[in-house]
Amino acid sequence: MAEPGSYAERHDRAREVFGRFVPGVAPDRVFASMERRFGALGSFGFDAVGDLWSRPQLSRRDRSLLVLSVLSAQARDEELELHTQVGLHHGLTRVEIEEVLLHVAAYAGFPAAMAAFRRMDAAFRKAEGVERIEGRRPAERLSDAERDTRAADVRRTLTGGRAAADPATDLANMQRALGDVGTLAFRWAFGEIWSRPELSRRDRSLVVIALLAAMGQEGELAFHVPAGLHHGLTREEIEEIMVHLCLYAGFPKGVDGMRAARAAFAKIDARPPR
Repeated sequence: MAEPGSYAERHDRAREVFGRFVPGVAPDRVFASMERRFGALGSFGFDAVGDLWSRPQLSRRDRSLLVLSVLSAQARDEELELHTQVGLHHGLTRVEIEEVLLHVAAYAGFPAAMAAFRRMDAAFRKAEGVERIEGRRPAERLSDAERDTRAADVRRTLTGGRAAADPATDLANMQRALGDVGTLAFRWAFGEIWSRPELSRRDRSLVVIALLAAMGQEGELAFHVPAGLHHGLTREEIEEIMVHLCLYAGFPKGVDGMRAARAAFAKIDARPPR
């Protein structure tokens, strides 16, 4: 639990955060501008948001990953362009940021991912001082057999070894449960996106948990919260995702996400030892 403190302490933490958000611009100048333009909304936009970003439960790189995911799914264009620059300042690479959009395409839809790409691309071109970014690598051209092998490996790590090791058996299980939706999820989402090396599986779990919570998908969180633990996220980190979402997707989503996460933890704790 957070220790009680003074307003001055919270404000100082926010000043430090915004110093990284907008390098070269004095945080006090940012604060004055936000209050002048937005009144109380600007005050809270600086102090509450800045204080949230200063919490130690997640790194700022992690927080940028989850915020970029959520803003992309919500089509928050101006904020997305700003936070693309912030993500670069927090140590993310352009390749890592663009990789987030593959999960946005799979979990929030291609229209959201394509729209987000255009705003991110504008931020990248500005950061690199170019009119056009060249050299983006296309996806591998994989056969279904290759996709199935990769998907089975991904699902073994997602489930902590509970999914079938044999790709044909695991695919059949998905098809039996979900029909053609299961086939598409197995071969494309798991076999192609989740298996890519551009982000670690821990980072992918963080992105997907944030997306699902922001979209209110508690049923999917029941699967992906334990998967996040298998991929190296801690319970504290998963709960902190929900804390951060309170200010980027609203308290109802943060509350529902926290309930879903804790329900998943309780189910894990109730399992008999293997």
